[in-house]
Amino acid sequence: MDKFSDLIKQRRSMRKFTDEELTQEEVVALLKAALMSPSSKRSNCWQFIVVDDKEKLDLLSRCKEMGSAFLKDAPLAIVVVADPLASDVWIEDAAIASLMIQLQAEDLGLGSCWIQVRERYAATGMPSDEFVRDVLDIPLQLQVLSIVAVGHKGMERKPFDESHLQWEKVHINKYGGK
Repeated sequence: MDKFSDLIKQRRSMRKFTDEELTQEEVVALLKAALMSPSSKRSNCWQFIVVDDKEKLDLLSRCKEMGSAFLKDAPLAIVVVADPLASDVWIEDAAIASLMIQLQAEDLGLGSCWIQVRERYAATGMPSDEFVRDVLDIPLQLQVLSIVAVGHKGMERKPFDESHLQWEKVHINKYGGK
């Protein structure tokens, strides 16, 4: 893709992946994008846990009651965590890093999907972040924001249709625009 506008139109959530593994170069490119993502006062409060172990992916796919089952078939997951003691805007910083991973995935021709973990629950009622923390031995001071599933696209998705843009949600100079 030559233009950023094409990249953001193409990027769609992908919940179906092929069995093809990612190359080391692809994984490094995803992590470089994450590590270059902006953060408040360059606190770099985020950290990333790369998961390609099938048993762990299967366990992580149960971190939410709904919306995470497809993770068991993804070749890779990047768990995005952050330290709230390092930055009061850790949620925003980790969210930006999650999106940077997704944009880099699309640029590489890969599919991705954000799995929200913060403020979600597993089928057992256990908080999703606690579930993920237990599976991956994440220290208590770190908070889990999301898991980004990444893999080779298992289906075709049409680019975003600009006719669906909700221009009524844009306001000029004040709310309501008049």
